[in-house]
Amino acid sequence: MKTGIITGCSRGIGFATVDLLTNNDNLKIIGTSTSGNCSISKPNFECLKLNLSESKSINEFINIIGKTKIDFLINNAGILLENWNVSKIDLEHLKQTFNVNLFGTIELTEKLISNFNPNGHIINVTSDWGSFSEKNFDEFQPHYKMSKTALNMYTKLLAKRLKKQNIIVSSFDPGWTQTDMGGNDASRKPIEVANDFKNLLNKIPESGKFWHQGKIRNW
Repeated sequence: MKTGIITGCSRGIGFATVDLLTNNDNLKIIGTSTSGNCSISKPNFECLKLNLSESKSINEFINIIGKTKIDFLINNAGILLENWNVSKIDLEHLKQTFNVNLFGTIELTEKLISNFNPNGHIINVTSDWGSFSEKNFDEFQPHYKMSKTALNMYTKLLAKRLKKQNIIVSSFDPGWTQTDMGGNDASRKPIEVANDFKNLLNKIPESGKFWHQGKIRNW
């Protein structure tokens, strides 16, 4: 049985991905949410409390996991604090966003590396907004965009570092999705993104790449 960790599983993309992957009895999924709760109830799933903005919470999660061997980590949890029409930098919002989307995600990942089985896979959920090749670039949502751009660089750096350990590291752009963050007008549904995760996990992709709908996209 393979074991995976998916952060931010109480709703949206994380919820849909857990719900889909746990249909496979050969997979055990450990999910996380800030409350420690998730409405999914399946024998091969458990949800643990994790607040990525607090090192104490990350350490408590790591202590619970212990030496559990894992095969994949989907760093899905993230926050978007600013309104859609905000372009001015708010340093407090910038710090809060980086604490979750970047610093907390990196801290969790670094502390889990020793738990990985060979041929493991780390997937960092970033965004088209975190790419320099975004087609409709504008000045809005600066805090979120900068955090995801930095996370993309972490993907590339970590992929190089873990190459000899045969651990794959990917960035993942889910696209505009119907979540609390994306809104109801978004073009994609969470289950579509969940299937993209499933397909990526079922193959052995080249490490250090940026994926969108099953294809490598530009940084």
